[in-house]
Amino acid sequence: MARITFTAMPAEEAEAYRNGKLDAYGQQPESSIASGSLPCRACLGQIRDGERVLLLAYRPFPDLQPFAETGPIFIHAEACATYVAKEVLPPMLDSTDYIVRGYSASNRIIYGTGAVTPTDAIRDRAKELLIRDDVSYVHVRSARNNCYQCRIDRV
Repeated sequence: MARITFTAMPAEEAEAYRNGKLDAYGQQPESSIASGSLPCRACLGQIRDGERVLLLAYRPFPDLQPFAETGPIFIHAEACATYVAKEVLPPMLDSTDYIVRGYSASNRIIYGTGAVTPTDAIRDRAKELLIRDDVSYVHVRSARNNCYQCRIDRV
């Protein structure tokens, strides 16, 4: 089976949003104080109750095209450490299940790859998909709202 790595939003991109970069809809990220725990797409950890948080529209694709989904994400308002555990399930993935879906090298959804997957099976499902020649990377998305969580790549 393929070795995998959980990939967070690039640190430079997160820092750009913290420094005023407009989001995917051309809006300033919204700043607030977290009420409860929220998943940070920059460190793949949790934004704790009472910490400053940014909410922004994010498109985890390089170009606009029909499959380039855009949606809301949270990141720490202050710099946070990049996730380094690689093959270990990130702490932000604390729901019971997620959508795990494969994408091609041209950033298109590969039909038939998406499935609601129990959280403890995400690694195995991603490895199954990433041994396929047509799958370049995998997204983990909310099973309830389809929000982008993180990317999984081959090592």
